[in-house]
Amino acid sequence: MATYLFAVFVSFLLNFILIIPFINFLYRMKLQRPLQKTKDAFNRPTPIFDKFHQHKTGTPVGGGILVVITTIAVYAFFLLMFWFLKKKIPANFPALVAEIKIILFTFISFACLGLYDDLSKIFFWKHTQFFGLRLRHKLIIEIILGLIVSFWLFNDLKIQFIHIPFFGVFNLSYFYIIFSTFVIVAFANAVNITDGLDGLASGILLFALGAFWAVSRSILDAPTSLFIAAWLGGLMAFLYFNIYPARIILGDTGALSFGATFAVIGLILGKAFALPIIGGVFLAEITTSSIQLLGKRFLKKRLLPVAPLHLWLQLRGWEEPKIVMRLWLISIIFAVFGLMIAFMK
Repeated sequence: MATYLFAVFVSFLLNFILIIPFINFLYRMKLQRPLQKTKDAFNRPTPIFDKFHQHKTGTPVGGGILVVITTIAVYAFFLLMFWFLKKKIPANFPALVAEIKIILFTFISFACLGLYDDLSKIFFWKHTQFFGLRLRHKLIIEIILGLIVSFWLFNDLKIQFIHIPFFGVFNLSYFYIIFSTFVIVAFANAVNITDGLDGLASGILLFALGAFWAVSRSILDAPTSLFIAAWLGGLMAFLYFNIYPARIILGDTGALSFGATFAVIGLILGKAFALPIIGGVFLAEITTSSIQLLGKRFLKKRLLPVAPLHLWLQLRGWEEPKIVMRLWLISIIFAVFGLMIAFMK
């Protein structure tokens, strides 16, 4: 256990040292939130969003870039240390390399997609009708990446079962690929949607990952445990500068990558049923957003006053720090309850 805690500390220290120079770098590169009138997926103005979020204009975007890079670096360093010291890496799967490959591919590929979207929003949005990638284009790429990861989960790690407490284990066979793709894409977008208030997504993810870290340590899955440890340290350092008023924003680079990888970790650990509970706030955010989106698309009207959930709370008059703190507390309850579900037979 000391090795994993040391990985958390090393990752935290590395990110804490680098983040201020990185913020200055983002300023020099003009990677900042631009001043714009935002539009939704149907190219419609979003005046309520603009009202509550225009003050964030100029805040550096791309905190996820640093966390992704440092997490990979710390993870690789500790894996090499295990190999150099000839220490066995305990894992739940015989295909140790495949497990590492799946985690890193998800983390990096969705980060690259998010980075392209971030750069499009900052540098190219004035020259296009849409702010960043169009929704359908982004979803298509996410589904392709999700299918690749899902096929590896099914083919390389032989995961095709889901466990539902009190009901038993169900073999989905090839349908597992479709199921896991949906889960990965859903959580990638859920975290992205939640990343609307200072410290909200990163704080909730910190608690949710802590729950999965407890699961991975209980089943002695070292590759996943070590990755979560490296990731947690980076998130802690980032959150210090992301809480209200944020000095740096996660951006799509981090949000898409973190959401997809969070889902993959839940699937690798065999806790698909606990995943939406541990990530309950993410689920609430994407559910409210999806209801609104479907209402506009098929009924041509809003089914909710405003979405997602955190924006509705702002409309109700709650201040940003109040919303974030209370959703953090709710996420802790979800994490504890989800952890209980995860350990049930």
